[in-house]
Parts: sequence; structure tokens; C-alpha cells
Amino acid sequence: MTPQTDNAQNDDATKLVHVSLGARSYDIKIGPGLLAAADSHLAPFITDRHVIIIADTHTASLYQARLEETIAPLCRKTDCLIVPAGEQTKSLSQFSSLMEDILALGVDRQAVLIALGGGVIGDLVGYAAASLLRGVDFIQIPTSLLAQVDSSVGGKTGINATVGKNLIGAFYQPKIVLADSDVLTTLPPREMRAGYAEIVKYGLLGDADFFEWLEVNGAAVIAGDKDAIAHAVMTSCLAKAAIVSADETEAGRRALLNLGHTFAHAFEAEAGYDGRLLHGEAVAVGLGLAFEFSAYLGRSTGQDAMRVKAHIAKMGLPASMDDLPAGKANPAQMVAHMMKDKKTQNGVLTFILVNQIGNAEIVSDIDVQDVTEFLKENFYKKLDTR
Repeated sequence: MTPQTDNAQNDDATKLVHVSLGARSYDIKIGPGLLAAADSHLAPFITDRHVIIIADTHTASLYQARLEETIAPLCRKTDCLIVPAGEQTKSLSQFSSLMEDILALGVDRQAVLIALGGGVIGDLVGYAAASLLRGVDFIQIPTSLLAQVDSSVGGKTGINATVGKNLIGAFYQPKIVLADSDVLTTLPPREMRAGYAEIVKYGLLGDADFFEWLEVNGAAVIAGDKDAIAHAVMTSCLAKAAIVSADETEAGRRALLNLGHTFAHAFEAEAGYDGRLLHGEAVAVGLGLAFEFSAYLGRSTGQDAMRVKAHIAKMGLPASMDDLPAGKANPAQMVAHMMKDKKTQNGVLTFILVNQIGNAEIVSDIDVQDVTEFLKENFYKKLDTR
């Protein structure tokens, strides 16, 4: 799945990826200084309109006032709303509060919501935009590496339910995405590593050459090297844009983007979305398990699994269940969480498995017993080596 370069345009500073979805098409702009020049980039979407900037407590303190000052001269009116930081903000209670707060501002269907933050804010605000007055425009300004390479692109919006992650939501595309590389300088190393897990995913599911590049340059990405980050974000967005353009609502191959996520979402559910386990950390372990499970079923070699896990560990991410900061679960608990996964149909588990690095496939006839036995081998083998 080599990215299609004709979906991209470049100049010396800003790179452009186009998500082709007919009337819902939009651009992803990638590069430094985008937030400072937000007025020029966003003018077609916000001029003479009521704009509501929504950020969490952390991002608001860094960027909200600056963004409002930049765009206010264009807007009929601007307002700012702040929600708590953390995964628990993707909840029905926070969604309800946010909707009431937006409506209290006296909005109409010409209102524009701006999601200023990481994946939690993008998912929450996108779902609010899809629901508010049966749909208003929204803009993504992702401020985390994970959001820039994954969650801000593709129009998946939503919140978590008590029983599982992202089970309430809608497909709803933004009008534009501004991925400003300058804002990544404020991220702590743990957040950079968590975002990197999603970057690795793109190489593993469809671009072996990109994974090889990451094996050489991954440390530079995490360390904040501007050229390495630009290449990694651009390649990831191109890959996702190509898949989303072909399958917007995950009727088929878009499910490939869930490589490692069936395991990851189970870990997150077990952790209770309490902040101890970052999404990217869960994905990192999930990627290794997806390769190990593929080898367990005879679909790929154990050497590929070892190579993937070695790279994940080298980048400072958890590579096995024992490495997780939270979310450890026994096999029965894991399977119970998986049965609530969005890809499960008629009680049958669907997994994204691999034939080799760079070649993933959707497999929808996985025997629950196979999953259980595989997890038992991993779980109890670790216990025996204490």
C-alpha cells in the first residue's frame, strides 16, 4: 500500500495531502507555523461566522488564546470552551455538558467548531459537530503526534461507552486539518512515543519500505527532528487518506487501520480509560500481539513478530503485556472485551492479521477458542517466568 504521491502537494514549508471524498473532500496541511497563520488557512471556512474553539485544560493554556486572537478579526463572533484533559473526557456525560455549553452560546447552523487538541478533543468535538443542529462544520487542529498522523484524519468521531472504546459516534469529515509541527515541541517524550505507535502501524499494514525507514529514523522522529517528523507525518497521512478515500465508512479495507487495535482496545477497557494507559501504548503492544497471533495461526513467521516487537521496545514503547503500565487482563477478560469490539459481527471476532511486514488482511472468521488459547500462552508464560 505505497502512498499515492499525486494526493500530495509540497512547498518549502507546508505539505498538502488531499482526502478525496467528493463533496466532503478536504485538505490536510502539514508543516511549521500553521497555527500562527491560521487566519489565512482557515479564512474560507470561518469568515463572518460564529466560531467556537474547544480545547482541553492543557491545550487551552498553550494555544487557545493565541488561536482566538489570530482568527477573531475574520469571524462574526468567537467563543472558547474548555473541557477536562484525558481519555475520560470522551464520555456521555462530558459530551452532554459540551453540547449544552455550545447551545447556550446561541449558535445556528452557520456555527463552526474548532477542535484544538489531541485525539480525545478531535473525537469529542467531531461528534459534537455531527450532532449539533443535525450537523455543523468543524475544523481539526491536532496538537499531538498521534492526532496528526491518525485520529484527525478520516472523519471517525465519537466517545467511549462503559463497555468499550469508540462505541458511540459518527463518520463526519472536517472541513480542513491543520497539522502544525511546531506544536509538537511541547509534547512530553511519553506522548511522542505514543503517537509513534500509530506511525509504525502504517508501515506494518501496507508499506514495508516505510517500516524499514522507521527502523533507521524512528528515534529521530521521537526526538523531534523536524525533517524526520515531516516525512513520518506526511507518509502516514498519505496512507490513511488513500484508504479513507476508497472506503469512508469502513465497509471494507478501512478496517486495516485497526491493525493491533482489537488487542489495544481491550487493554484500554480493562484500564478503565483512567489515564494510566495511553492509546498509543496499548496499540504498541497490540501490534506485536497481532504479529504473534498471525504466526500462531500459521499466517506469518515468528521472525517478523520478533522484528516488530524489537523495534517497538527499542523506541521505548511497551512491547508485551507485561510491559503495560495498566490494562493487564487475563485471557477471559480480554476475550470478553473483544466481543464488544465494533468489528465483531454475530458473535464472530474479526482481526486484522498479517502475512508479512507490509501486508495485512482482514480476517472475519476467527475462532474464539484460538484467541483464548493464544492469550493463555502469552499470559501464563509471563506468569511462569516471574
